[in-house]
Amino acid sequence: MPASVVLGAQWGDEGKGKITDLFSESADLVVRYQGGNNAGHTIVVDGERFALSLIPSGVLYPNVTPVIGNGCVVDPRVLLEEMDALSARGIDPSRVRISGNAHLIMPYHRKLDAVMERYLGKQQIGTTKRGIGPAYMDKYSRFGIRVQDLFDPKIFRQKLDVAIKDKNKQLTKVYNQLPLDADEIAEEYLGYADRILDHVTDTSLLIWEALRDERQVLFEGAQGTLLDIDHGTYPFVTSSNPTAGGVSTGAGIGPKAIDRVVGVTKAYISRVGTGPFPTELHDEIGEQMVQIGGEYGVVTGRRRRCGWLDAVALRYAVRVNGLTDIALTKLDVLSHFETIKIAIAYDSLGERYTEFPRQQRVLYNCIPVYEEHEGWQVDITGVRSFAELPEAARRYVLRIEELAGVPITTISVGPGREATFHRP
Repeated sequence: MPASVVLGAQWGDEGKGKITDLFSESADLVVRYQGGNNAGHTIVVDGERFALSLIPSGVLYPNVTPVIGNGCVVDPRVLLEEMDALSARGIDPSRVRISGNAHLIMPYHRKLDAVMERYLGKQQIGTTKRGIGPAYMDKYSRFGIRVQDLFDPKIFRQKLDVAIKDKNKQLTKVYNQLPLDADEIAEEYLGYADRILDHVTDTSLLIWEALRDERQVLFEGAQGTLLDIDHGTYPFVTSSNPTAGGVSTGAGIGPKAIDRVVGVTKAYISRVGTGPFPTELHDEIGEQMVQIGGEYGVVTGRRRRCGWLDAVALRYAVRVNGLTDIALTKLDVLSHFETIKIAIAYDSLGERYTEFPRQQRVLYNCIPVYEEHEGWQVDITGVRSFAELPEAARRYVLRIEELAGVPITTISVGPGREATFHRP
């Protein structure tokens, strides 16, 4: 069955949108299987920049059906705004399909997300405050309201009344906030129903039929491996499973349908928000990476923390996702440095680690063990094949491949579509 997955092999922000866009050219369906509008994918086409937060990147191709799977959480206001923005730029959003089983982000989710984060003080997780975590909390506590509930006002109101009673207690008694009005919420959300109705379908069946007919299906992950709720640097993670295992539950297909899993990795590494980051640079080089690489979040605009490539974390991503190959992005950013480093191990609490440590105490005390590589210090943004890269750049790519244990098959040297090439 011709199903592939593109996901982040670091802490997100690896350039997945660009790689998904590249692979979407030959896809029939592009499917988001987790997360919500806390993700941001930037795609540059003929110099025109598209920033997507919820709709799959494949929407930019007219023959692709973009699908939002049951594992996602959907803010209908954001969804419709994004569809309107695409329409205004000549992109047809009528092809978007949404699972009726996807859960809705409600106003109280956004409110609770903001006040809960504020009350954590120094222990803040670094949430985007978009209501993602509280929406997933309600899903798993079975308080959630789903997309399909919008089309039955009676059921929607019953579920809302139960939820709002509980949420208003939290807001008023715990966080000293004003209560929310159920009538206003019902009026707003039921007003979205007519516009969303034509987009809602059984997406699991839609995907299965496409695979049965040997059509190409591409699954697009949001965030990254190290932000996975189970396999990431908990608690500084997202609220869903961006790893490959999340595809089966988040899209409703069996794992045997997937034959390729591509991990997207920057030529260096970054993360947004708080949490451990062994190779983070607090010096001029780290600041240069931020400025040259434009390392600011698509959704929030927050400055990203940057550091040298971490091969220990990359090997971990290869293992937990079953990566078949790697797409390497932003290689051009490293053209500005005389010497380039790769972390090949960690020293922590008197021991050396060559595999990613799972104990939080160990991870917080990690000191990276680096190997140094000669930089190339020439502009490579016009390069369109592996053979055209400077010798030092080729050696760097081959060393990453060796450390990861899987081939690097795609390389990006600039923001545009044309600045990405395949390596046979």
